[in-house]
Amino acid sequence: QVQLVESGGGLVQTGGSLRLSCVASASGFGLYASAWYRQAPGEERERIAYITTSSTTTYANSVKGRFTISHDYAKNAAYLQMNNVKPEDTATYYCMFETNPPSWGHGTQVIVSS
Repeated sequence: QVQLVESGGGLVQTGGSLRLSCVASASGFGLYASAWYRQAPGEERERIAYITTSSTTTYANSVKGRFTISHDYAKNAAYLQMNNVKPEDTATYYCMFETNPPSWGHGTQVIVSS
C-alpha cells in the first residue's frame, strides 16, 4: 500500500508563510491528480486546492490568492505554499492523490497565532 507523508506544518504568526510537502512512498504518481484538504476542529474536511496532471489548478475561495498547489512528479511529491496565513487557516492539512481508491496522508497540523 502506498503511503503519503506530509510535513512542514507548525506554528506560524498571522501574515506568515509555510510550505507543506507530501511525498509518496512509491513511484508513478505522475499519473494522478492531487489535492490538499484541511479539517479544523469541529468542522468537516474541505478541499482547498487541486491540481491535475497537466497542472491545472483550482482553489477554494477561502485560500485563493494566498495558497499555491504544485507538484513534482519526479519526486512523487505535492506541495502547498501558504502565504499571508490567517488564524482561520488553523487546521490539520491532508494531501490526497487520486488513485483508486484515493490515497491519503495522515495529516500535518498548522496553527496560526494572532
